[in-house]
Amino acid sequence: MIGVEPGVAQVLERGETMDITTIGRRTGQPRRVELVYHNVDGHIVISGRPGFPRSWVANLRANPRLTFHLKRSVQADLPATARVITDRAERERLLRPIARLWRIDHALMVRSAPLVEVTFD
Repeated sequence: MIGVEPGVAQVLERGETMDITTIGRRTGQPRRVELVYHNVDGHIVISGRPGFPRSWVANLRANPRLTFHLKRSVQADLPATARVITDRAERERLLRPIARLWRIDHALMVRSAPLVEVTFD
């Protein structure tokens, strides 16, 4: 993976719990939240259960800059940029393995789950 150390790249090959820090769209203050990331065909994506809107997604829509905090087997704070994925075909492809892993209806995930791709600086 370009721009990250080998140990970090190995961890990014699999999904695990991490935190992200965004900038609050209303307050301008840092906001840190625990999430799970997935590596889907080389794309680092963050998703969540379908349903209600998430503040972290709204913050990333307003300002796509974030810090991606690895905190388990490797600790690292990685500057990154987010892209909220809205294209239906792309959502279907990237959410399929996540829906399978979480045992959630794929169509429901495509319709209403948050989905963000992360690119590291």
